[in-house]
Order: sequence, then C-alpha cells, then structure tokens
Amino acid sequence: MKYEKLAKDIIKNIGGKENVNSLTHCITRLRFKLKDESKANTEILKDMDGIVTVVKSGGQYQVVIGNHVPDVYDEVAAIGGFSESSSESSEEKVNPFNKFIDIISGVFTPTLGVLAATGMIKGFNALFIAVGLFGKESGTYQILNIIGDCLFYFFPIFLGYTAAKKFKLNEFIGMAIGASLVYPTLAGLTALPAEPLYTLFAGTIIESPVYITFLGIPVILMSYASSVIPIILATFIGAKIEKGFKKIIPDVVKIFIVPFCTLLVTIPLTFIVIGPIATWAGKLLGAGTISIFSLSPILAGVFLGGFWQVFVIFGLHWGLVPVAMNNFAVFGSDPILASALGASFAQTGVVLAILIKTKNKKLKSLAVPAVISGIFGVTEPAIYGITLPRKKPFILSCVAGAVGGGITAIFGTKTLMMGGLGIFAIPSYIGSAGFDTAFYGAIIAIVVSFVLGFLLMFFGGFKDEETKEENKQNVLVKQETIISPLKGEVKSLSEVNDEAFSKGALGKGIAIEPTEGKIIAPVDGVLTTLFPTGHALGITSENGVEILIHIGMDTVKLEGKYFTPKATQGDRIKAGQVLLEFDIKSIQAEGYSLTTPVVITNSGNYLDIIETDKKTIDFKEDLLTVMI
Repeated sequence: MKYEKLAKDIIKNIGGKENVNSLTHCITRLRFKLKDESKANTEILKDMDGIVTVVKSGGQYQVVIGNHVPDVYDEVAAIGGFSESSSESSEEKVNPFNKFIDIISGVFTPTLGVLAATGMIKGFNALFIAVGLFGKESGTYQILNIIGDCLFYFFPIFLGYTAAKKFKLNEFIGMAIGASLVYPTLAGLTALPAEPLYTLFAGTIIESPVYITFLGIPVILMSYASSVIPIILATFIGAKIEKGFKKIIPDVVKIFIVPFCTLLVTIPLTFIVIGPIATWAGKLLGAGTISIFSLSPILAGVFLGGFWQVFVIFGLHWGLVPVAMNNFAVFGSDPILASALGASFAQTGVVLAILIKTKNKKLKSLAVPAVISGIFGVTEPAIYGITLPRKKPFILSCVAGAVGGGITAIFGTKTLMMGGLGIFAIPSYIGSAGFDTAFYGAIIAIVVSFVLGFLLMFFGGFKDEETKEENKQNVLVKQETIISPLKGEVKSLSEVNDEAFSKGALGKGIAIEPTEGKIIAPVDGVLTTLFPTGHALGITSENGVEILIHIGMDTVKLEGKYFTPKATQGDRIKAGQVLLEFDIKSIQAEGYSLTTPVVITNSGNYLDIIETDKKTIDFKEDLLTVMI
C-alpha cells in the first residue's frame, strides 16, 4: 500500500480509468495509451513527488517514475483494474510511425528484463573463460551457457507470446507459431537430400536453397533461432487469419477449431512465404546497418552516441531495438548498441559534477539517486530530473556521449550479446577471443565518456541554483521535516519493547532514549491530544501529518505523576515550543523504561517516512522526513 496515494493521484490526473485504453511499464515508466490526452493534467502530474516527469511520445502517455516503477504499476493496475491487454479502441488516429514505435515497445518491453539477465549470465560466462576460471569443456561452462543462451535461442516463442498480446491473437497460438520456427527437426531437414533441389537468387545476399516442398510448393528453409522479424510478421498475419475464422466458425466448436484452422494455415504460410520474406528483409536491414558503419564508422558512432539520449526522450530508441536484435541473429554482433554504450556514463558524469558543485539541497537530493541509477544504465532520473530542464548539462552529456560513440567505432567495438545496462553491459563485449582490442575499446569509451562529461560540467561554467523562498514553501508541502522533540539516543522502532510500536502497527517512525526531561513541538500545528496522564501527546501538523509521542512504556500507570504539561489540548503550537516536562530520574526509579517512540500514525497516506541516520540527537535536529 506504499504507493496507493500516488497511484490514485495518477489515475485521477490522467482523466480517470475510463480514459485509459491500455497500460504497460518498462524499467522507469508507466506507459499509458489514453483515449483523449487532453483530459490529462500533465503539469499537475509533473509536480507530484514520486513522478520524475511526463513524456508524450510514440502515441503513448508516459509517466516517468524511476526504479520503483514495478511497484507503482502494480498499485495503479490494481486500483484502476487495468491489464496489458486492456481495450485499445480509440477514436484517435495514430500516425504510422507512432504505431510502429508502439508495436515495438509492446512486443519487446516485456522481455527486456529477462533478456538482459540471460545476456549478463552469458557475458559473465565469457569473462570466466577469459580469466581462466574454467574451460569450455567443463560442465559449469556448459550449464551457464545454456542458461545464458536459452532465451535468445528460443526467442521466437517468447516474442510469439508478446506479439500475440499486442496483435490480439490467442497467446498460445502465437507461442505455437514461434515454437514451430525453432522446432529441432527443422535444422535437420536441410541435410535431406545432401544436395538442394534447386537454388533461388543464387549469388545474392538472399541466396536460398530449396530442399523440400509442401503440397508441391517449394519451401525455403531458414534458421529462425534467435530471429525477431519472422515471428512478429507471422503473428501479425496469424491474428488476421484467426479473426477471419472466428467470424465463420460456430461458437460451439470455436475453442478448438479456430486454433486448429489458424495453425494449419499460418504455419505453412510462414514457412513458404512469411519466413523467407522476413528473413530476407532482416538480412537486408542488417546489411544496410553494417554498410552505414562501413562507409563511415566514426561518423555513425558519433551520431548514435551523441543523439542516443535524445532518442530515449522521444522513445525513438525502440525503433533501433529490432535492428540490433536482427544484427545479433544475422551477424552475431551489433555496432548500434556499442555506439550508445558511453551515453549513459556521459550523463552520469555530468550529474556527478553537479552533485559535487551544487549547494542546493533539493538538487543534491535529486542528483544522488540519479548518479546511482545512471551507473546501472537507467538515465531517466538524470535526464528528466536534472540535465534536460537545465539544457546545458544535457547538451554537454550528448557531446561526451558522441566522443564515446566515436571511440567504439575507432576500436571496431561491437556488442556481442544482449546484456545488462550500465556497468552490467561490460560482459557483453567479451567474446571467444577474451580481452581483445574491441573489448578495451568499450572500456575506454565508458571511461572517456564519464570523465569528459564530468569535466565539461565541472569546468563548463556551472551556475548553482539559489533556493528561492517560494520553492521552500513548495518543498514543505511535498516533503515535511519533523524535528526532534527530544534529546537523547536514537533507536529503531524494532527495539521498542511493545509490539504495537515495534511491528509498526501504530505507524512508521523512530524511538529516542531521552537524556533531558522535556518535549518540544516537532512541527507547527495543533496539539490535538494530550492524555490526562501526560504520558502521550498527539500532534497534527499544518499539512495533516499526525504525530504520536509516547513517553516510555507502561508509564500510563503513573497516572500523571512526574509529568508536567506546558500546553493544553487544542492549542496551536509552533515548532520548538515546550509542550511538556517530565522527571527522568523519578520515572526510572519507579522501574519504567523511558524509550519514547515518535511515530506518524497516518503513515499510509504518504509515499515514505525517512528516518535520521544519527545515533544521538538534540532538540530541533531533523528526525523524520515525510514524503507527501
């Protein structure tokens, strides 16, 4: 329930759940398809704590959340009743380019996490071989290689599922089409007979031997393992075929006759027509990409490295994902992702320079997580929270990224497998040759991009931002600081000898072992509750934060003895005002613990309650930060 309030606010400000056609998410963004984007309150969403920014691109309304987007997505989907297969009927016409980006995003996004994970395993396996940890003949290598290669080899099956969801085909039909493309017997058919019946397009890039026929029709056998274009096209056609059969087949037998007819038509059609055409298209696409790098590899690298973050902003990088995946399938490597390798590190270097130079507390608080996530390749917090709004830092990061792209081109660096992001991408550049020149090119590109981005920003005339008074007021509304009402030793609530507090039943917070017998007001607000016994106080801040201060354990039994109130229930109070005094020695002499919990009783209304990391604390020092 941590993100319940944020989720409700998001749904409210995108025009309500009735304005949503569909919802998906990627690493950092909620990706809505709205029926009417004009109903969304974009500026309100941008100003919310918990939201980095809002981007409208590729026919999608993208709410950038950050690394915790899966948790927010779950909450939004649960409250709104959304699913990734929500209706997409909308009167709005989407231009072909946006439609293409939307399809690519919908097909590839669900696989990226596992794809990156298996790529990392494959990369680390290559690293272990390179450093001599074990040999290629060892069982350890073989099993790790299976784990790292399984998803990519059987990729058509996974894409058959995601593409089927996108094109509204029965997902299991989509998977069956994908499975047929990687069926083990398929590869063996090329050996029967030893010589092909004949060869089509001999001497060209699409030269295709014919070994078998289907009902007398020649079948061009291709290797579809790891391929991406054939299954996407086959699933698209399969969806049209299924839709046609649904119209003519009686309801009583639809459940099995529709899949029967769809598979019987789509799979042979895929082998005879769709697969070869898609494979040829993939080869031409790959050859075209490689030829661009062949004509001017440095220029291509500089362009992609410099503009990659721009592509990310508009979602245009999705258009390059299938090209890169196709290059892996056709050539076993890809220069596109290699050219963009330094871009995230350039962005991170720029933000690190800002973090070091700025004295603005809010900017520092944004920069710290942006640097951390940037190291791991997630740059949206840096882009939308820091560099893009200030323009110059973003431009400098693009310059540094361009230099990194040029370096990978000079060294002939190519990505050898789909791997992780940021530093986890490094193993993706270790091939069978181990640490070769291309690998060192990747490392140099990372280091130079990061250092150059840092230096350009650090010495590039950075102008710090002064905190304006009105901005302070905004911060108070979005992030309220609770000062310490006591002086003493700070403890975790889990150390309190009372389960109501230690298990968080009464709310999140912290505990203090007092060394001075007085309580001061931790906020401006109202003293809403003062127990007659004086052992507990309830305070409500001007922003609605409800604070309970409970002095000691079981001290209610003292019936007010040793407690002296200095304010009355219902009083308006100011932060720092003395509310109550108590006699520490006398209470302890009676055998009572004075461990005092300070909890936010309406914690569920807020994004988070952040505790101080101090071991001891004085009056008026920051104790808790409430993320509103």
